[in-house]
Amino acid sequence: MSRSVEMSQTPPATVTDLSGGANQVRVRAYNERLVLSLVRRHNALSKAEIARRSGLSAQTVSVIMRSLEKDGLLIRGEVLRGRVGQPSTPMRLNPDSVYSFGVKIGRRSVDLVLMDFVGRIRMQLRNTYPYPMPEWILPFVTEGIAELEGRLNPSEREKIAGIGIAAPFELWSWAKEVGAPEGKMDSWKQVDLRQEIADAVDHPVFLQNDATSACGAELVFGNGQAYPDFLYVFIGSFIGGGVVLNSALFSGRTGAAGAIGPLPVQGRDGKTVQLLKIASIFVLEDMLRERGIDPKPLWFSPDEWIDFGESLEVWIRNTGAALAQAVIAAASIIDFSTVIIDGGFPGWVRSRIVEATRDALMLHDLQGVGVPDIREGAVGSQARAIGGASLPLFSRYLLDQNVLFKETST
Repeated sequence: MSRSVEMSQTPPATVTDLSGGANQVRVRAYNERLVLSLVRRHNALSKAEIARRSGLSAQTVSVIMRSLEKDGLLIRGEVLRGRVGQPSTPMRLNPDSVYSFGVKIGRRSVDLVLMDFVGRIRMQLRNTYPYPMPEWILPFVTEGIAELEGRLNPSEREKIAGIGIAAPFELWSWAKEVGAPEGKMDSWKQVDLRQEIADAVDHPVFLQNDATSACGAELVFGNGQAYPDFLYVFIGSFIGGGVVLNSALFSGRTGAAGAIGPLPVQGRDGKTVQLLKIASIFVLEDMLRERGIDPKPLWFSPDEWIDFGESLEVWIRNTGAALAQAVIAAASIIDFSTVIIDGGFPGWVRSRIVEATRDALMLHDLQGVGVPDIREGAVGSQARAIGGASLPLFSRYLLDQNVLFKETST
């Protein structure tokens, strides 16, 4: 196993729900969340703009914004002059007002990030391993949280909202594909991941599927804000994804909506296999190993891959061909306007996969299919960790996209 420590800044992430309520305290909390969420979505808004978009009275908005400013959640921007009427002062989220931890548990690595209120990663730790085991991951997470907290002053530590975990469901299911000894990963069946971490830390802990978390990150902070309906694809060790309908994350009956990995597609040899057995990074890893090339650089830093030459070219071409079939299948059921593709690799790899998918689409009979636009994701390799880190923020301070989609005026 290997471990690295980084200090960095990255764009943001995800969604959770909010229960309603009719008493005065709950209504006030809801309206505060609405104001914070509108400001987050639009980067900065004046009181008048918030009143127009929210449907709240100007007096109510003034009271709420004074309270949020007093609590340090909002800060004033520069006064805007030169327009008709009184000068206005836009309000922004205060990045230093709230922090949260995000944990991404993958088949080859685990990431721990500390994220601020506007989605920038302030600190991060990474650990790689040959295959995921609870005895390697749980201590890394709990000790890593203590380590990062130790770098904060007492005032900053008091601002931590919680911990969000983005992890695959049923980690033990793909032991063979990641090269784990038979039966070794079955120990995950007895592990309550959320509870194990909650018992070891002093913060609220949230858990969500890793691909769903990545989709939420793209919806809230990436290109997904521009599309009310889209299929999201995240290519990690195993390919996964998510579905967004009416600007809200649709998780489905079991929470696995959009988990496109099991989708049957035709490989280059004409045989039908699951999408994940073509368009996953573990497939590239196997190809490199067969050619005598060390695959470890795939996992050390997802944003700093080297060009693996022919192996990478073949994998990208095969991935694009398989994704084109998945796009057609998805578009034939739901009339998605867009498919957004991202993954645990550098932007230049993502661009080549998107281009390969577009090219492969043109080779099919598309009669009767409303072909969606194929777009690159904007959040990048840290989408899962960012999505996880957003869970505590949305639980305590923000509203999901579905509410914001219903703004009374735009």
